[in-house]
Amino acid sequence: MNTKIILLCTMSIFAQFARGEDKVTIRFGHFPNITHAQGVIAHALSRQHKGWFEQRLGDKIDIQWFTYNAGPSAMEAVFAGSLDVTYVGQGPALNAHFKSNGEEIRIISGAANAGAALVVRPDGPIKTAADFRGKKIATPQLGNTQDISCRAWLKAQGINVTQTGGDAMVVPTNNPDQLGLFQKGSVDAVWTVEPWVTRLERQANGKVFLEDKDVITTWLASSAKFLKEHVDLAQKIVSANKELTDWIQTHPDEAQKLLIAELKEETKTNFAPDDVAQAWKRIKFTTDVPKELIAKAVQDGKDARFYKGSTDTSKLLQSP
Repeated sequence: MNTKIILLCTMSIFAQFARGEDKVTIRFGHFPNITHAQGVIAHALSRQHKGWFEQRLGDKIDIQWFTYNAGPSAMEAVFAGSLDVTYVGQGPALNAHFKSNGEEIRIISGAANAGAALVVRPDGPIKTAADFRGKKIATPQLGNTQDISCRAWLKAQGINVTQTGGDAMVVPTNNPDQLGLFQKGSVDAVWTVEPWVTRLERQANGKVFLEDKDVITTWLASSAKFLKEHVDLAQKIVSANKELTDWIQTHPDEAQKLLIAELKEETKTNFAPDDVAQAWKRIKFTTDVPKELIAKAVQDGKDARFYKGSTDTSKLLQSP
């Protein structure tokens, strides 16, 4: 065998070895909320080297986890090409979908419905919807699901709000900061998700004024690019998410233990098991994405003046 052939064979062997060693990295996002239980629990298992998605996607897959306080930040990461798949609320996902003219964001599965509420101060003057006039209401982030729900609901009550003021003031506030402001009286109410709703109830004697049950709190979104280039992996992700959702429903105690430990790791905050168990009751973990709730979400976004122009959702849902 001459030198040229030996060289070509050697190069081929190294190329095969390199291909065998190459891994596909999937950048996966979620928020440190109970309503993102699938993401939080999967992140916990990855941290323990027992990765839920890793085991079901294969040895050549590397998952990197990223946490966000609220949806707009996660959608910005998708637009920037630094996030492939994420658990996210309906508001930011829809807003991003419309801003990109339906070209960037795809919903590949559901994750959770409900689990959100409007909480008021127990000793405050708010007794009816009209009493929110002139008050300050905290929401997790401008344009996130609860922020849009809050603004749309206020408008339906005849209370006009803008992004900077109006008849009432909606104040975007990070979830961990809401409790302190509520306790100090710096805000009159908070529209947020679990576990923060239960914390407001138990640690600040907050009173649930309105429980938002008809809302897609969390779904699983993918960048259009990732879905196009890795449809096989997207299929496995959807299947693994369904399996994890079923496991959460049938193993609530074990799921809650994993979730509490991971939330502490991510937020440096202790969550009492009783609080998490109480919050769990408000959430419906499901992979379904009801079309009637999508229609409601689009209308809420319009009422809150966040969605302008085309609101075509024909490309939004895509089962890989």
